[in-house]
Amino acid sequence: MTEFFDILKSIPWWGWVLIALAVIAIRDVFFNKKHIITHNFPVVGHIRYMLESIGPELRQYIVANNREELPFNRIERGWIYASAKNQNNYEGFGTDQNIYEANYIFINNAMMGFRIPPDHPNAKNPYFLPSAKVMGLYNKRRKPYRPASIINVSAMSFGSLSARAIESLNKGCKLAHAYHNTGEGGLSPYHKQGADVIFQIGTGYFGVRDEAGNFSMEKLVKLVEENPQLKAIEVKLSQGAKPGKGGVLPASKITKEISEIRHVPMGKDVISPATHTAFTDVEGLVEFVEAIAEATGLPVGIKAAIGKLHDWEKLAQIMVKTNKGPDFIQVDGGEGGTGAAPPSFADHVSLPWVYAFSDLYKIFKKHHLTERIVFIGSGKLGLPAKGAMAFAMGADIINVAREAMLSIGCIQAKACHNNTCPSGVATQNKWLQAGINIEDKAVRTNFYFKNFRKELLEITHACGYEHPCQLTTEDVDLSLGDKNLTQTLAACFSYNKVEVPFKSMQDLIDCPHLGGCYDPKTAKTEKEIQQKPEKVRY
Repeated sequence: MTEFFDILKSIPWWGWVLIALAVIAIRDVFFNKKHIITHNFPVVGHIRYMLESIGPELRQYIVANNREELPFNRIERGWIYASAKNQNNYEGFGTDQNIYEANYIFINNAMMGFRIPPDHPNAKNPYFLPSAKVMGLYNKRRKPYRPASIINVSAMSFGSLSARAIESLNKGCKLAHAYHNTGEGGLSPYHKQGADVIFQIGTGYFGVRDEAGNFSMEKLVKLVEENPQLKAIEVKLSQGAKPGKGGVLPASKITKEISEIRHVPMGKDVISPATHTAFTDVEGLVEFVEAIAEATGLPVGIKAAIGKLHDWEKLAQIMVKTNKGPDFIQVDGGEGGTGAAPPSFADHVSLPWVYAFSDLYKIFKKHHLTERIVFIGSGKLGLPAKGAMAFAMGADIINVAREAMLSIGCIQAKACHNNTCPSGVATQNKWLQAGINIEDKAVRTNFYFKNFRKELLEITHACGYEHPCQLTTEDVDLSLGDKNLTQTLAACFSYNKVEVPFKSMQDLIDCPHLGGCYDPKTAKTEKEIQQKPEKVRY
């Protein structure tokens, strides 16, 4: 035995390398039954799989140029990162975009921009930008709600996002006077950090379901009574990335905490159906909305991806006939994000936001319903120029999901679906999410939202308006390519936006339904804190 160990000790390091390579080669040739490449090219064939595994990283950091990547290219991510850190988010030497490509956005500035008077609310606080419409006011809900921010966090559930990510976003929303949509996973303790909250009801009725998995009005009413930060209810019909597709929460991912929040048993896979069981048709949807509004007193809206328009036409007709219906509608574009979806759904099912929204808006305009509804847009609208386009088309509020994730450290690794998110944002892995500093990321969320609002306001003022709600379909052109050159949104989508009733920013501040715990008395202090040199944080 001693002689055997002596022989082993006498083998040089490169000998061990050769032995290891020989073992791998024998395994590849004689025992490998799955991979043709490693069978035909033993040892070196593994290099192919290694390069494939790090392909996304190679493209992201080395190969792709600044405007190539999807869903968000490096320039877009860079603007969000810089805004979130409150750094210089400008660019030098002019645009590097191909301004002649199809669907390029041109915003038509006015000869004379809007001048801010010294006593104007935005002179004191350049980040103040609430919704011009009030949710639930037309339908006389008991608790109408005017969001204090036109940009807010879209639906992302606890479970899809980590606890520390949810808590960071909620605290950031509080600082930015924005609201935070729970997603269909229920109201978690991490959603209760001070921000306004929109509670989403999905097909699984998580958090408001009975033992059989059906919707429980009793549980919803109790939830609303116990949580005054709930400002509205959203009924999710579908989402842009996977409309008509349910989901499965594997038993292995259901912790005791998630079980209690979602009201689901442990040890069993939880199925999120593709359709609702509380209603089966458009009439049933309207009744469901009205029943929730009556029981809770809150504004109630719906979220959907858009495809066929027949049922939307029917909804508009019912609203005209009964004078009832949703207080807000969130239009989710087909380019929207998700934690996991089949490529066939994410790539092909439902319309992109501009086509979806224009189709839907024209229906409600035809039936003279636009003033009754707060329109919310979501689907890669979290950059100021795209936000201006959305408002010009008729949106009243913008919801962002992936952009908000980027603001707290997401690096677009696209690993949301396998629980290995390296930034800890979209994973339940305790080690990975431990790197999230909640207080730091909350401040980043705050800065991203405020700098977005400030830049969108500056674009609005350049167009000669006081509030983005005043932008029209004549104020934005799209490049059509070829000989069509550019056309206004009105010409591209064959409608003119209905004028939104708006008096002044001061009128919005004085509104008794203004949310976000916004206090005009601290506006100047808020501005000074944001602009202090030490607050440029990196």
